Amino acid sequence: MEKETTVNEKNYYSRLDTFIRKNYPEIKLGAIYSLIRKGFVKVNEKRVKKNNYILEIGDNVKIILAENKLEEISRPAQPSLKARPVSFDIIYEDKNLLVINKPAKVSVHPGSKEEMATIIEGVMHYSRGEFEPHLVHRLDKLTSGVMVVAKNKQTARELTQLIKSRETKKYYLTLLVGNLNKKSGELVSTVYGKTAQLKYQLKKKFDLFGDIYSLVEIELYTGRKHQIRVQFADLGFPIAGDDNHGDKKRNKLLRKNYG
Repeated sequence: MEKETTVNEKNYYSRLDTFIRKNYPEIKLGAIYSLIRKGFVKVNEKRVKKNNYILEIGDNVKIILAENKLEEISRPAQPSLKARPVSFDIIYEDKNLLVINKPAKVSVHPGSKEEMATIIEGVMHYSRGEFEPHLVHRLDKLTSGVMVVAKNKQTARELTQLIKSRETKKYYLTLLVGNLNKKSGELVSTVYGKTAQLKYQLKKKFDLFGDIYSLVEIELYTGRKHQIRVQFADLGFPIAGDDNHGDKKRNKLLRKNYG
């Protein structure tokens, strides 16, 4: 069995592995690397074994798949997307970009157990079919903040490259439980087996119900899953409201009084 695609302006990604990943989302990432390494990917009828092979517009990419291996290399079926209304504020919009303020408690993308409408579905509803939204970064479900949505593949590619090359900066405001003594600092540690790095600056302190809370501004250098939560919890200053790494009783009291 073969899958064949011609590279054009709409589906173009420069690296071979990225092109396959973006145009064949049903193939597992590990399987993509394996297929390339073992010579099951051809560009213009020539076998290519380098993940970072650079493609050009007009190239023909062919993937050779064994019938008995399809189940092994295929991703499980993803939850279907459907346009559904979601409330969010629009910060900026032009023909290529939509910048929104993501509310807390709303997932960015559907998961296997997600029943509520998500951000991507909300943007689909907002677009009314006039553009195809592409998410170029994510925020945790419980996190509110600015999200940039590309309206076309070209803009998505450019934004993704800017993020990868760290030409963009990510800032977060976070309320920590505890009396943070240092006015600023840097945290470098391992989160789920990967190096995680951030810098923080103390902005203000609050006395709530006899406990001290510290408001900090964080500049994130790496985007590990739940990085901020894990790193500050390890330091002894869990994020207020985070039941997984903090004090559930204290969080319950906060929610009762502040929502």
